[in-house]
Amino acid sequence: MNWDDTGADDATDPRLVDSVADGEDQAVEAALRPKDLEEFVGQEKVREQLDLVLRAARARGATADHVLLSGAPGLGKTTLSMIIAAEMGAPIRITSGPAIQHAGDLAAILSSLQEGEVLFLDEIHRMSRPAEEMLYMAMEDFRVDVIVGKGPGATAIPLELPPFTLVGATTRAGLLPPPLRDRFGFTGHMEFYEPAELERVVHRSARLLDVEIDPAGAAEIAGRSRGTPRIANRLLRRVRDYAQVKADGAITREIAAAALGVYEVDSRGLDRLDRAVLQALLKLFGGGPVGLSTLAVAVGEERETVEEVAEPFLVREGLLARTPRGRIATPAAWAHLGLVPPQQGPGGAQRGGQQGLFGP
Repeated sequence: MNWDDTGADDATDPRLVDSVADGEDQAVEAALRPKDLEEFVGQEKVREQLDLVLRAARARGATADHVLLSGAPGLGKTTLSMIIAAEMGAPIRITSGPAIQHAGDLAAILSSLQEGEVLFLDEIHRMSRPAEEMLYMAMEDFRVDVIVGKGPGATAIPLELPPFTLVGATTRAGLLPPPLRDRFGFTGHMEFYEPAELERVVHRSARLLDVEIDPAGAAEIAGRSRGTPRIANRLLRRVRDYAQVKADGAITREIAAAALGVYEVDSRGLDRLDRAVLQALLKLFGGGPVGLSTLAVAVGEERETVEEVAEPFLVREGLLARTPRGRIATPAAWAHLGLVPPQQGPGGAQRGGQQGLFGP
């Protein structure tokens, strides 16, 4: 139940295992989100560190330090920003980097903040450079310079801002310039969840959705959720639908496995696109190496879709590797699809004259 509202660009067709929230997800997430740090599941280190920051700020009667949260979509960055506001007893204002294309856009938001208010800026790395430079001064000195007029007659009017807390969220922390990163008093990196943590997420969400689920059913859903709470909740809703139509409404391991089989999500969380990439790599190209463009043509998808949508999870799962010579399948990929790797002859050559996966 810990997830974010926005993230990287999605493929054209929605995927059940996509970590980016769609309209349905956003509507359900509002009801499932935890309201405080104690209720938040997972991210133990970040929660402990953030709790210290917020408690110290409350004890001083001051606003909390600026907070930067990084990590993949769906891990809880937006949820934590709302918890920060709740823990500080302050209102929260939510916007995103792509929505701020001019310094004037940012100045209008900053000038209307109340003292102690939390400003959540999602995908902060996509903010325009002029707005980014204005943010430096706002974060450090609580002041912005508003330019009035144009040309030689332009005048900079300093505008004092009330103390506020900026919570920035990013899926690509490496794109943030060092001057911006250095102005955050606390930086937390969100990790993918362990299956046991996702089971707790599934059980909690099932209670809130009034769904009966046993421990084995929750474990089955958690194991196919790619370490992401948002995906776990989406799979839970689809399994709930299956259980209501095909069974008595209760979710067991068998019901969960049958439901996710209908939606083509396998035991490791791979969906149709993921398996298509692996099958093309293994069956058509003997495990590789093969170029990205060739692989994309083989599965009938755009190059960007394969590279940005399918490959990150396959690489993280150890099923595919990116090399200078192209994409190659790992032994785990052959085992997962139940295929036998080609035999290798003398000098590392595969049967049929192809060179082995890892060279001679």
